[in-house]
Amino acid sequence: MENQRKGKHLTGYVADYVVFDLETTGLSPWSDAIIEISAVKVKGGSVVDTFSTLVNPGCPIPARASAVNGITDQMVADAPCLKEAMEKFLGFIGTEVLVGHNIHSFDLNFIHQALSELYGRVLPNDSIDTLTMARSCLPQLSRHRLTDLAAYFHISTEGAHRALNDCMMNQKCFEEMGKLLKAKKASGDPDMRCPRCGGELKLRNGRYGSFYGCGNFPACRYTRNP
Repeated sequence: MENQRKGKHLTGYVADYVVFDLETTGLSPWSDAIIEISAVKVKGGSVVDTFSTLVNPGCPIPARASAVNGITDQMVADAPCLKEAMEKFLGFIGTEVLVGHNIHSFDLNFIHQALSELYGRVLPNDSIDTLTMARSCLPQLSRHRLTDLAAYFHISTEGAHRALNDCMMNQKCFEEMGKLLKAKKASGDPDMRCPRCGGELKLRNGRYGSFYGCGNFPACRYTRNP
């Protein structure tokens, strides 16, 4: 099968990336469907292009989903099917690093499931989850939802829960967290990224005591002493 290597989970900040977000009919990538895909392309920290499309799921949208994102059956009636929308999305993102909020537990699962069903393949792009990043950068916050980050950085939350608006909001939050990481590194705090694959280093306990191991284990077996 074509390209069976899933992208790595990265931490930290990159200047060139694509922020993406999905709206769906529910929480399960196996029984629910994508109804909106949006993305924002960034070069050198600045937005250079945007992508957004509704998706006709081929089934009724539950009222509970419409109540959250405002997307109705009427809105998607003439929208492209998933295959057409996915092809355009893949063309837009290319090989860029993907950034999104809670994408490692939600959005990427939907993308991988869609690619498996449509093409029998996985997504090779590396990715950064801003939820994980926020928990590391802003441990003082009691919650780390995207709207919580936006409020902390005084970024407008108008239009939240529509995919493109959430992408624009998250892009600004990602840039602000990048500044925090830069300041932290300048202060002499150790870099908690794996030098081999870019994964997050996690403190673990082994037979001979504590050590830092790569979060992408077992694919990456890098370790270092505390």
